[in-house]
Amino acid sequence: MIVEERIYRIRNGRMGRYLQLVRDEGLAIQQPILGHLIGYFTTEIGLLSHVTHLWAYTDFEDRTRRRQQLADDPRWQAFLPKLSENIEQAENRILLPTDFSPLR
Repeated sequence: MIVEERIYRIRNGRMGRYLQLVRDEGLAIQQPILGHLIGYFTTEIGLLSHVTHLWAYTDFEDRTRRRQQLADDPRWQAFLPKLSENIEQAENRILLPTDFSPLR
């Protein structure tokens, strides 16, 4: 298993709009394609206006296939500009669980 950590810095004053778009439209497109959403988080302390979401995949090939399927989906292509206008910066990391991690 691998976990993809996606961190977005949201433009000032746009957090509510961003979260509403994800809640009302985005997850309905993403979740059936990407699969296992571990969690969706916002920040309270430290770097503010950040959203982090974690997605689990069987392996990197599974992630690549699912992300491509999402990118090719016409619903996602139509939705992405609405979401992207709220994002100032994006960062992705692939996390590999240790042999003693509860998530493996």
